[in-house]
Amino acid sequence: MDGFFYDYVVPAIIFVAQSLLLIVVLLIFVAYLLYADRKIWAAVQMRRGPNVVGPWGLLQSFADLIKFVLKEPVVPSGSNKGVFLLAPLVTTTLALSAWAVVPVAAGWVIADINVGVLYIFAISSLGVYGIIMAGWSSNSKYPFLSALRSAAQMVSYEVSIGFVIVTVLLCVGSLNLTDIVVAQSEGLGTKIGLPNSFLDWHWLVLLPMFVIFFVSALAETNRPPFDLVEAESELVAGFMVEYSSTPYMLFMLGEYVAIVLMCSLTTILFLGGWLPPVAVPPFTWIPGVIWFVLKVTLVFFMFAMVKAFVPRYRFDQLMRLGWKVFLPISLFMVVAVAFVLQLTGWGA
Repeated sequence: MDGFFYDYVVPAIIFVAQSLLLIVVLLIFVAYLLYADRKIWAAVQMRRGPNVVGPWGLLQSFADLIKFVLKEPVVPSGSNKGVFLLAPLVTTTLALSAWAVVPVAAGWVIADINVGVLYIFAISSLGVYGIIMAGWSSNSKYPFLSALRSAAQMVSYEVSIGFVIVTVLLCVGSLNLTDIVVAQSEGLGTKIGLPNSFLDWHWLVLLPMFVIFFVSALAETNRPPFDLVEAESELVAGFMVEYSSTPYMLFMLGEYVAIVLMCSLTTILFLGGWLPPVAVPPFTWIPGVIWFVLKVTLVFFMFAMVKAFVPRYRFDQLMRLGWKVFLPISLFMVVAVAFVLQLTGWGA
């Protein structure tokens, strides 16, 4: 009996506690990233943004949470009520579950599995189902049209993201996210005798793929200029137009959690994860989790700035960019990276 308790019960309790801690920290982080997104957009437009609730408006996201929770949810009479209410739960659950394999520092990960990249890719691919369920179950033309747009958009850019990840895996030789970060402790900089620095990270040697991944991440998470799924000027609020109260909030929460996930994946694949920008004191004195959070915040700032000054694409332009530009470039880069690695003997 003692063996069962220590072999199964105690690890299960630790796993649940770690998961709850990660979710709580992630949700608080998302709340302040949402606040930052609104303040950055306001600064670009030369206005104040949230500044009333709490000091400098820092509690605005929590006030919005209370407002959404206390509102009465409205379910359209002609909708499929079961699927209608299940859709936001599917979206949020999938977005949160992908974080199980994301390492925020050395050893700081819920499940350090060897196929972490495939796990995240699979979970992000399933995210479109929540949108399709919402669009179809609303029994309305605009949400359904938006759901179809979303399916086409996500398929288009997940192909390019897949090839980008393949090039990184060719350089590293592992599907483990921790191994991908550790592999960036050696690179171009260390080969010429410099200490480990940002010159060793993959963003430099795989710069075209870094750009493709960043733009594809915008499209994958429905961020402007690729927010055709919820283009207010054409589809009101897109697939969420019939939602209100807590279900609407769950969709927005799932979207922002997915955005932070893509920022984290960009950090892990191309920006050295928790590695310091230069591996010399005092940079090495700062804990790795701090560097990870700073890099994720920097990538999110880039997301927010793109939202502020890039005009929205038409849908045909979006499809052309995905299939006729990014797909050929990413295919060529996969072949080129494999050829260089085979020729030079670098990589894994």
